[in-house]
Amino acid sequence: MKDFNHDSARTVDEAIELLKNNQGRAKLIAGGTDLLGELKDKVLPTYPEALVNIKTIPDMDYIKEESGGLKIGALTKLREIVTSPLVQESYNILALAAHSVGSPQIRNMGTIGGNLCQDTRCWYYRYPHQIGGRIVCRRKGDRGPCLAVKGDNRYHAIMGGKKCFAVCPSDTATALVALGATMKIVGPGGDRTIPVGNFYNPLGNDLCVDEIVTEIQVPRPSVKAKQNFLKFTLRKPIDFAIVSVASVIRVEAGVCRDASIALGAVAPAPIRATAAEEMIKEKIIDDAIAESAAEMAVTGAKPLSMNAYKVEITKTLVKRAILS
Repeated sequence: MKDFNHDSARTVDEAIELLKNNQGRAKLIAGGTDLLGELKDKVLPTYPEALVNIKTIPDMDYIKEESGGLKIGALTKLREIVTSPLVQESYNILALAAHSVGSPQIRNMGTIGGNLCQDTRCWYYRYPHQIGGRIVCRRKGDRGPCLAVKGDNRYHAIMGGKKCFAVCPSDTATALVALGATMKIVGPGGDRTIPVGNFYNPLGNDLCVDEIVTEIQVPRPSVKAKQNFLKFTLRKPIDFAIVSVASVIRVEAGVCRDASIALGAVAPAPIRATAAEEMIKEKIIDDAIAESAAEMAVTGAKPLSMNAYKVEITKTLVKRAILS
């Protein structure tokens, strides 16, 4: 690793000031489970001159319910979300999604803010510098087409690909989109709140170089709604999702009254399967309806040369989520 300055912030304002003073040449670090690997492999377009440690900021690791919803501090460990009785009881898909992340060691270190802000896992972007030099792609400033389009795109986007076809790797983001969650972001100009699904774009996320995520806000779902998080991986204990589906479905007297279904690892951001949601609303849930909704969930999918199989996996997981 190259040398860098290490500054520990005591407040959110101090962290923002350190980021601002470094003018894009600094990175935030909390658990460091993603960033340290990037630094070792020198995959970033520009190696940071400073790391701003935010673990030293007090009162940013909390899970509490107020005003009819859940509030989670950005420094809350994934382990704490998995084991929280409050999350398990009323926001269970978030606990399931957090539990699906990595290994116990990763969940003991990784934070919810870090999981949402983690960098893409695309192997062109992540190609280690020490093995023949970094691969320059759209995320690193190249203006050419995404290398995955004509290359090895087995795990890339089948929906919403534009400029870059890498998918959002965050499992918790998929669950939070299904729950209708928002993120509080603080910067020099004050704070703003955006839906989790709007945080991502094809070349990264919505954070400016001097901003920091401070809180995740989740509206309380109906007590009658059934929640589910399904994830297909190659190596079940530790892998990133090939496809994931999070669902919050309210059924009364056998009829679906409301539904929220989010798809993960199929696009640059977790996306709502709105056509599938509309298909099942006000209908009695049975195998035929679930099958039709699963087909609607992948409407508009445009798989690349090697990842059409993800369409079938997506349909299967959506059907299972609805029937569950």
